[in-house]
Amino acid sequence: MEKIDFKRSLDGLQARRGEFRVLEVPETRYLMIDGHGDPNTSAGYAESLAALYPVAYQLKFMSKRELGRDYVVPPLEGLWWATDMEAFTVSRDKSQWDWTMMLMVPEWLDDENVERAIERAGEKEARALLSAVRFEGLSEGICVQTLHVGSFDDEGPVLERMHDEFMPANGLRFAGKHHEIYLSDPRRTAPDRLRTILRQPVVRVSPAEIDPDPRLRPRSR
Repeated sequence: MEKIDFKRSLDGLQARRGEFRVLEVPETRYLMIDGHGDPNTSAGYAESLAALYPVAYQLKFMSKRELGRDYVVPPLEGLWWATDMEAFTVSRDKSQWDWTMMLMVPEWLDDENVERAIERAGEKEARALLSAVRFEGLSEGICVQTLHVGSFDDEGPVLERMHDEFMPANGLRFAGKHHEIYLSDPRRTAPDRLRTILRQPVVRVSPAEIDPDPRLRPRSR
C-alpha cells in the first residue's frame, strides 16, 4: 500500500529559504483547536496538542484499515494573532497571544470519519480538551510564503522582508492571520535547524491602497 506524504505531494507545503512565493491555496479542512497564551509556558497549549494528535492518528488508522489509503500524518500548523496587535508586534507579550493549532485532514475523509475518530481517541485515554477539537475548512486564497530555517524567535527579519518589502512591491495587502507550518519536530530538532513555512494570506490592491504603517502588521512568535 502506497503511503502518501503530503509534505512531498502538496504545493502548499513547498517553500524555499530566501524566496517569497505567491500561490493560490485551495480550501483545506483541518482538525482545529483554539487557545490563548504563551505556547512555551501555557499548559493549555500542551493539552491542546495532546487532544489534537490522537484524533489525527485515529483518522490515519481508519483510512488505512477501512479505505485502503495510508498517509503520513500532516505537519502541525498554527494561526497566530492578538486582540491588541502591539502585544504581537511591539511588546511581544506572548501571554496575550491567541492561536489556533491545526492538523490537515485528507480530502477523502469526512465529518462522519472525524466524529468516529474523536470517539475512539476518547476511548483510548481521557483527554481534557478532546471535546474542543473541531473539524473545519480554511479558505486563504492568495498567499505569500517562504521557508524559515532557524529558531522561532529568529523569524522577525524574514517576516519584515515579506511584509515591508515584497508585499508592497507586488501590490499585496494583508487579508488573514499569520500562518505557520512546522516541517520539523522541535522535540527532535536543534533550534537552528528548525524548518518552518511562514505564510501570509493577501489580496491584490492598487499602490494607493497599500498600508504604509507596518506597526499593525502581524509578526510571528
